[in-house]
Amino acid sequence: MRLRNRRNWTVAQSDTTHGDRLGLEFISALGLSPPEFVALAARLGCHAIGLAPIPITGPLTGQESWSLRGNRPLQAELKQALTQFDVTISLGEGFLIMPGHAIADAKADVAMMAELGAARLNVCMLEPDRPRGLDEFGQFAEMARQHGLPVTVEFMPTMALASLPASLEFLREVGAPNAGVLVDAMHLFASGGTVAELAAAPSEMILYAQLCDARLPGCYDGYFDDARCNRPAPGSGILPLADFVAALPASCPIGLELPMLARAESGTPLEALLAPAIETARNWLAAHPETAA
Repeated sequence: MRLRNRRNWTVAQSDTTHGDRLGLEFISALGLSPPEFVALAARLGCHAIGLAPIPITGPLTGQESWSLRGNRPLQAELKQALTQFDVTISLGEGFLIMPGHAIADAKADVAMMAELGAARLNVCMLEPDRPRGLDEFGQFAEMARQHGLPVTVEFMPTMALASLPASLEFLREVGAPNAGVLVDAMHLFASGGTVAELAAAPSEMILYAQLCDARLPGCYDGYFDDARCNRPAPGSGILPLADFVAALPASCPIGLELPMLARAESGTPLEALLAPAIETARNWLAAHPETAA
């Protein structure tokens, strides 16, 4: 499914009800139940979160697993927590385009995320067959469009979409009017991308960004294990993150994606792990007032 007429779609990029475009990504919570995650984000001063229908990383040892799929009591509890703590879902995650799976099967998850008030949906492209990937993404974008939602595609080194330029070309070929790119800082630099490349990208195509650091350059052995479970806090690794933040479009929402599974399993509370990283990211945003929404 190929779609056209991008210019007829207006995507609201900013999630800045509280004058702060920094949110907290889902895997940072290491499988904490959605209502508990909402409460944690609020305590940390974050009023936007990412969320998936099931845990991606975690739960931690001793914590129960959970699923939002078909779980109306948990969905109701989550809605109550979102209202109580004044938190919104900036990114609906957990969507994959990959061999052997039809994105049409995610229709119920798309509808659920829309019902929960998600601002946009993200998909990871793992399908090496380009024509099939294009058609599957077109279907995903159309499912989201029917709920009034924009979508993003996330690139990762060595995958079907391995760079920012490849993602932009892919989206131009699809032509979905409600689609753009999610730029994960770790993946951008591991793919060989640069701050200059990000700054030169069409601003209307950069719909979301994720922030963390990295311990090594490039795509090394163990890279994807680190990306999923153990990422360095901003400022503690090797990435030029202040420049990354400055290169983003002015209203682009930013999610702090910071799973630190090893440290959490060793007993450090999530709040203590995440609070300094949030402060660092906010300082970078404050240092570039021209990029504030």
